[in-house]
Amino acid sequence: MVTLADVAQHAGVSASTVSYVLSGKRTISALTRERVERSIAELGYHPNAGARALASSRSNIIALMMPLRMDMYVPVMTEIAIAIATHARTYGYDVLMLTGEEGPEAVHRVAGSGLADAMILMDVELEDARLPLLRQSGRPAVLIGLPAVTTGLTCVDLDFAEAGALCAEHLAGLGHREIAVIGEAPAVYERRTGFAERTIDGLRARARLLGLRVLHRPSEGSYAAMAGTLAQIFTERPEVTGFVVQNETAVEPLLGLLRQNRRAVPEDISVVAVCPEQVAVQGSVRLTSVAVPAREMARHAVDRVMSKIEGRAGDEVVLLAPELTVRASSGPAPLSD
Repeated sequence: MVTLADVAQHAGVSASTVSYVLSGKRTISALTRERVERSIAELGYHPNAGARALASSRSNIIALMMPLRMDMYVPVMTEIAIAIATHARTYGYDVLMLTGEEGPEAVHRVAGSGLADAMILMDVELEDARLPLLRQSGRPAVLIGLPAVTTGLTCVDLDFAEAGALCAEHLAGLGHREIAVIGEAPAVYERRTGFAERTIDGLRARARLLGLRVLHRPSEGSYAAMAGTLAQIFTERPEVTGFVVQNETAVEPLLGLLRQNRRAVPEDISVVAVCPEQVAVQGSVRLTSVAVPAREMARHAVDRVMSKIEGRAGDEVVLLAPELTVRASSGPAPLSD
């Protein structure tokens, strides 16, 4: 194993000079720095993580709190997590994933142990129990999601309220007047998960302005659950001609059930989804959709948490503007008989 002393000998400098180049604690001439960095590259030297942490008071680790729940769409959460880990490496940081549903206990463990220099929190609820302790800890942190109160926090998310509004606006522009929203599983709303709440709030607000009637029904994503939800919707609102879906696992069951009921998409029923791009384009019908930009959210979160670690940024809320892409699943409302 190549040591710091080996690098110093190869570069013709003292071991302390190599240490200063690595830590950045003292100004080193450009020529000397270049010589040391060349020796590090040629010898393949990797600083010892433990020693580096002791010297710099940093662990070079970001803790990612990503509770894995059965009622959440795991592929998009995994995509965000992978993008966070990949982008963190460009800063020389690794990611420690905490996937349990520990809540405040996980924040306490990370903040109190020095396991990580910063935290990124996912699956944010409007009244998230982790946030009081997070605010008290003073540990650099970024939320991927938006709670009800953002004071003292840095948050990154898609503007889900505007995403819902865009869906309502698109269907209204096509002449639809009765629309149904198939939402996430009931447990997601029971927890008051931010993205789900904000989507339906934004959709309802825009629908009122446009004169649309909206029926919202949470649903599990299974075929059997969707069959019950769809039957309930058509019983309550037989004039529904447009659906907005915010539940990735419900998309294919919905499309299959509509075919089974001899309702053609988009001639009889238009379908718009808030979902990842791959869900929209890989199904049996290419869906008009508002994409969930998982990788972009991840990059913004890492950039901001690194700025906070380095003391270069204060608290802020970053909402990414949604974009609606029109595909084969939406069309003019059918003419009334």
